[in-house]
Amino acid sequence: MEKTKQLLELSQEEANAVEKLDVRPRKAGESCFYTFFALRGIRVDRSEPGLVVCTLKVPPRLTDRSGKLSSGAIANLVDEVGCAVIYDEALPEPVSVDMSISYMSTADVDDELEIVSRLLGQKGRYSGTSVVIKNKGTGEIVAEGRHSLFSIRPSVNSKL
Repeated sequence: MEKTKQLLELSQEEANAVEKLDVRPRKAGESCFYTFFALRGIRVDRSEPGLVVCTLKVPPRLTDRSGKLSSGAIANLVDEVGCAVIYDEALPEPVSVDMSISYMSTADVDDELEIVSRLLGQKGRYSGTSVVIKNKGTGEIVAEGRHSLFSIRPSVNSKL
């Protein structure tokens, strides 16, 4: 338990850096600091209905203490790129209902990743997507995720 506590605690320097961040509530349609932090550097190589293909060179900010792409960063990529395949700017952003991720291998800083998101199907406001993250240099699959989303369409009486 003590080791876990030490792992999660911020150093004074880290705590001071966090306190300096200017984080304000965002308005609908604006991107947030977290999304910018996690997705900065991602490049969309191909986009068509039901398919989004991206490339990301692993930056140090998305690695864990061992220097590998963190599992949280992988989960965020599955969430964001899985959502991108069904995104419609005319509608509110869909809500994640469920994600399942298989972590298959690792990626180091500066490894180039290919992220492929495919629409598996839609029924009403429910969508299912698949996201595969592959290391371009080694050809290994880093992770494979399934992502379920629900689109919220405002009703006539809604204040959304």
